[in-house]
Amino acid sequence: MGDSEAVTLRLLGRMADVAAADWNACAGSTNPFLSHAFLDALEQSGSATAKTGWAPHHLVLDGPDGKPAGCVPMYLKNHSYGEYVFDHSWAQAYEHAGGRYYPKLQIAVPFTPVPGPRFLLRPGVPREPTMRTLLAGCLEVARQTKVSSLHITFCTDEECAFFAANGLLRRTGEQFHWENRGYKTFGDFLNDLNARKRKSVNKERREATTDGIEIETLSGSALNDAHWDAMYGFYMDTGSRKWGSPYLNRDFFRRLGATMADNVVLFLAKRGGRYIAGALNLVGADTIYGRYWGCSEDHRFLHFELCYYRAIEYAIDHGLARVEAGAQGPHKLARGYLPKPTNSAHWIRDASFREAVADYLVRERAQVLTDIERLDSYSPFRHEPD
Repeated sequence: MGDSEAVTLRLLGRMADVAAADWNACAGSTNPFLSHAFLDALEQSGSATAKTGWAPHHLVLDGPDGKPAGCVPMYLKNHSYGEYVFDHSWAQAYEHAGGRYYPKLQIAVPFTPVPGPRFLLRPGVPREPTMRTLLAGCLEVARQTKVSSLHITFCTDEECAFFAANGLLRRTGEQFHWENRGYKTFGDFLNDLNARKRKSVNKERREATTDGIEIETLSGSALNDAHWDAMYGFYMDTGSRKWGSPYLNRDFFRRLGATMADNVVLFLAKRGGRYIAGALNLVGADTIYGRYWGCSEDHRFLHFELCYYRAIEYAIDHGLARVEAGAQGPHKLARGYLPKPTNSAHWIRDASFREAVADYLVRERAQVLTDIERLDSYSPFRHEPD
């Protein structure tokens, strides 16, 4: 924004302090996790609050017309859980040297390793000046709150380049995404795989639905409390085993169903008249995002069917460009999900510690890119696209 234009930066303690229409005008409709409804559901349900270590510190930049020109979902944190870009070793090293790593500021969607913009800009505003103003505002909050660091996780390539050009440290991670190469049917996708992988996928899909297992695909008005109760039970079982303390509560799922049902796709497996497994997905403009999975019975290959193959089939049937199945997962490679780099950017107050982290990130980035190149060589596809 031009220097002569009157702008105001506001720091908000909750999503409810900004109108949904104003926030969504900046967030857009491409990525459902950036919507006011999703972020507000996290807060209103008590899942992402100061009590859980995610104190909202959202930044809003009001333009000359009084409407938000840009928004940033930001949180003051006293731990490093629920982020999926791991800095626990940084915290340990800093505190071992006598520093205090927490609190820190996190620009992210809580509990959601989904790449997307983190500086949300209203269409038509001058991009770079607005980004500069938002970044300056975030750094000023970091200085005033006396945090050790500011972390912007799962940001876009363009944003990360901007942050790096403005002095932040760049970090590279890795996820596995499936991309639609113009397939009209799941069979078209299978035909793109080499013979061995094609045979393996067919076998896994066939065996996943033995023992009388039926799979339902549910979305929108078809969802009811029984479906949400089942999915929440599966989520709690998986979360308790993986994290010890699951991040989300039942009220969050209720709010998700009440406000974002049209963005939700549930794949639920039923046997003997009761649900035994499920996978929760959200759908954006061109992507289906796999988020949570769980089961009450173990059945071979059912996880792959619900989480990977059904999502691919849904993407093809609905003309979506990709499936993003969340964090981790070299096992996804054999099922058509290829490695893709992800980005984060980091500001660190202490100069000596910043220098040490910068040196580490150079070596880590080289290792991640080498790993992606190596994994690409194991692609299950018969040929790569032009």
